[in-house]
Amino acid sequence: MESKRQQKVAKLLQKELGTYFQRHGNEILPGKMISVTVVRVSPDLGFVKVYVSIFPFNKDENPIEAIRAKASLIRNYIGNKVKNQLRAVPEFAYYLDDSLDYIDNIDNLLKE
Repeated sequence: MESKRQQKVAKLLQKELGTYFQRHGNEILPGKMISVTVVRVSPDLGFVKVYVSIFPFNKDENPIEAIRAKASLIRNYIGNKVKNQLRAVPEFAYYLDDSLDYIDNIDNLLKE
């Protein structure tokens, strides 16, 4: 169970990350839209798990590696945006959100 502070920080970081990917996402993954679906913050506010959804998604590519390659630039941008709200900028770990694929799979199984 997340505390109120964790929830507030997660919401703030999700908003700022979404803004970053909206403005600079084409530099990371040209021709793709990157959405931040879930942000989970550790209790000490030092580590953040970021789940991103990528459209259109190609199973042959590994888009998370491209995002991880730019992780320091993203963290720097977020640090400049939230410097008045947070004491320290947390470390980010990026994961692919595959919940839409899971929903499609369940939907197909139910149709059979």
